[in-house]
Amino acid sequence: MDKIHHNLKEKINSIPALPGIYKMLDSHGKVIYIGKSISLKKRVRSYFTRNHNWNKIERMVSLIHDIEYIVTDTHLEARLLECELIKEMKPIFNSQFKNDEKYIYLKVEDYNIHNPLSLVYDREDNSYGPFRRRSFLINIIDSLKNLYPIVRDGESYTFQYNLMPKNMDRETFEMNRKTLLNILSKEEELTLFVNELEKRMYEAASNLEFSLATYYRDLTYGLNYLKKGIHEYKSLLSKDILLKIPLSKGYKLFFISEGQILLKSTYTNLMQADIENFLSMGRSLKSSSTGEFNEKTNLDFRDILYSEIKALPKEMVKYI
Repeated sequence: MDKIHHNLKEKINSIPALPGIYKMLDSHGKVIYIGKSISLKKRVRSYFTRNHNWNKIERMVSLIHDIEYIVTDTHLEARLLECELIKEMKPIFNSQFKNDEKYIYLKVEDYNIHNPLSLVYDREDNSYGPFRRRSFLINIIDSLKNLYPIVRDGESYTFQYNLMPKNMDRETFEMNRKTLLNILSKEEELTLFVNELEKRMYEAASNLEFSLATYYRDLTYGLNYLKKGIHEYKSLLSKDILLKIPLSKGYKLFFISEGQILLKSTYTNLMQADIENFLSMGRSLKSSSTGEFNEKTNLDFRDILYSEIKALPKEMVKYI
């Protein structure tokens, strides 16, 4: 704190210990970083009172000339506002949320013996996602090639690990394609396939085939990433949700539908009649909503909503 100029020190000391977002500005008034915190004062002060091991942070701190902040009622709103502002302003020192146009989809190809799975930038038939991690998906695609063809057999899946991918004729390719569609479209089938991979991993380890065990382990991890991105958000997207978050004085209600906040309101003295009226207004907004949104852009907001809802105590979350 001793190294910063007087006006900035006063600004930092005046920041409240409340949830919200902060903007770091350089000497030209340009926003170079946006962050959020459940306690703005504590978070902002930490930039100037700690020794940072990361050169990027040290460089950013040396450029900070002013700080602006916006207080929010809840941490949820702080996170959503941070995401919105980063997408809008694209500050140089922020790395997340800025490049949602580069998010990708995993596609099951119609007939392509070299690439049964591919990556596409837009939603197409038999595509899944969107996902953020392009290189991660490429590794999954390449790893699965060593198992083709994969066959649904009885209560499980059968496959053989091949050091070099096998060439599939058209009939085998089509059978394998149906298997991939089944695995990716149904959560229980993906779980079944992952369970078989885990079984093979333990068998390989017990046989001291550690490189093969590592292969199965990494593929299992990758498929669980797909599972989360494709299936885990269904409860958030398929139901209406009422959040009742306590404030220092009263409560804040949120009406969420299809992964979006349609309505929010604060109450000093919350009564059951208030909740019923709030739900009625939320349902009216839902019926008049066009439901149009950018799927890639919404991915980040959906993830924030999902993680915040999962972290809230059960009494604050009601699925309608």
